[in-house]
Amino acid sequence: MIIEAIDKDGNVTEFSEKDLTGKTTVLYFYPKDNTSGCTQEACDFRDNLNRLLPYANVIGVSPDSITSHQKFRQKQNLNFMLVADINHALAQKYGVWKEKSMYGRKYMGIERSTFIIDAKGKIKKEWRKVKISGHVDEILTALNNFESK
Repeated sequence: MIIEAIDKDGNVTEFSEKDLTGKTTVLYFYPKDNTSGCTQEACDFRDNLNRLLPYANVIGVSPDSITSHQKFRQKQNLNFMLVADINHALAQKYGVWKEKSMYGRKYMGIERSTFIIDAKGKIKKEWRKVKISGHVDEILTALNNFESK
């Protein structure tokens, strides 16, 4: 599975599951670029990237287009890869493409989730229905626990 992405330098590139091997990765799924919660989450990763990088790469995934990701990255000065999962293939593989409900209306969308994937591509830890506040610290605690074992 090859999906378009924006790399950490802002260049359009390709993402494949091979990008999840070789180094531990924090793979986080979020619903939509430039919305309040998703912006806060992305900025928390941006602001803590120097604390995360010794342990793991960070990759954000949403169903938004490359153009949307480029604007989001530029507006928020994001410094990690964003994957444009417009066909939901990656979201479905990780089981985060779910039926949701807002104001009584049902629709399909991303369940905010984060996965720590080890260098061999195996899921080491996952969070579903993520609460944004304090989440990066939860991830860092988990990464520290993996390192100390």
